[in-house]
Amino acid sequence: MQRRLLVIGNGMSSLRLLEELVALAPGRFDVTVVGAEASPAYNRVLLSPLLAGELAAADVELRPAAWYAENGITLRTGQPVVALDPVGRNAQLRDGQRLAFDVCVLATGSEPILLPLPGSHLAGVTTFRSHDDIATMRAAAATGLPAVVVGGGLLGIEAAYGLARTGAKVTLVHLMDRLMERQLDAEAARLLKRAMEAKGIRVLLRSSTRAILGGRRVRAVELADGRILPAALVVMAVGVKPSIRLAASAGLTTGRGIVVDDKLATSADGVYALGECAEHRSQCYGLIEPAYEQARVLARHLAGRRDRYEGSLLATSLKVSGVPVFSIGDFEGAGGEAVLFEDREAGIYRKLVLRGDRLCGAVLIGDTGEAVWYRELVRQQVSVAAIRGALAFGKAYAEAA
Repeated sequence: MQRRLLVIGNGMSSLRLLEELVALAPGRFDVTVVGAEASPAYNRVLLSPLLAGELAAADVELRPAAWYAENGITLRTGQPVVALDPVGRNAQLRDGQRLAFDVCVLATGSEPILLPLPGSHLAGVTTFRSHDDIATMRAAAATGLPAVVVGGGLLGIEAAYGLARTGAKVTLVHLMDRLMERQLDAEAARLLKRAMEAKGIRVLLRSSTRAILGGRRVRAVELADGRILPAALVVMAVGVKPSIRLAASAGLTTGRGIVVDDKLATSADGVYALGECAEHRSQCYGLIEPAYEQARVLARHLAGRRDRYEGSLLATSLKVSGVPVFSIGDFEGAGGEAVLFEDREAGIYRKLVLRGDRLCGAVLIGDTGEAVWYRELVRQQVSVAAIRGALAFGKAYAEAA
């Protein structure tokens, strides 16, 4: 007899879990997946090119609705779960319907942080997280009036780039002294800032937002130093936080995220969590690769195979505002030795951090063709003493040397 599996959340990590289960244990579960958004899972990483018009909505769709049906999965979209009863083993949807389960997986993801600034409630203030946000941003950009993006992390940069590509006049405001300070060192961030400015984006660093001004709609942003930035659109892109309200209200153990063990099990029997909502060994991951690793482990566990999640090595590999960027491990290099390669004219920069004869971190910008090789050197922690002099020039050169 099939066990009833309820997956709450239909994002990228949820879909990867379903794909793994279809491959490992077809027919083992009677699966229902419930998503709060109206559309099936899509690639959030591609929201910026979608906003820019470089991609169509179909291009960011991961699996069509028909795929779920073909694999015996019941898909419910536009119906968030409002209550979870882990003892009675059921979940209540917004429309009042209750779904019974034997096993439940929470893949509720994360939610954008909205700064509690004066005026943050005004029309024209949005976040950058979903299809709905894209629609709001496109409508505002069509007016031809300026836009302000608050936050110089990955989301903020992607929002600014997407808006600039629509033709909007964009100012990016960031509190810190460099862009993407969690993923880039100072020099890589400088090169990224230069690339963004070349695309017409004004970048203001060390700048704090005091208030959003307007009546019913946004008309300007006031900075802490008194500067006023005219704006018809304000995009809050200051980060995300794990979505744990459902789990907390159900009595599950939570910290920053939903606390899970090495099997991705929560404190409630038969209830698991993965992805951005999960907290494993006091760590919440905001990147997709750890979520995919968790999905593989959990699928194997649910399929009856032994596997454990030991944590993930943080790495960022993507194209930011059209510029390839990669970082992994301890790229700041405190207590280590840095090997540098830079071609300022071409906008290429590599920083490799060594401790002894082991590579412990790397940051690349402009050319990330060797990212996979560097990633494996960091993960495997093999000696690079024999190729140290050629390390900055890539795998082929190092092997030849």
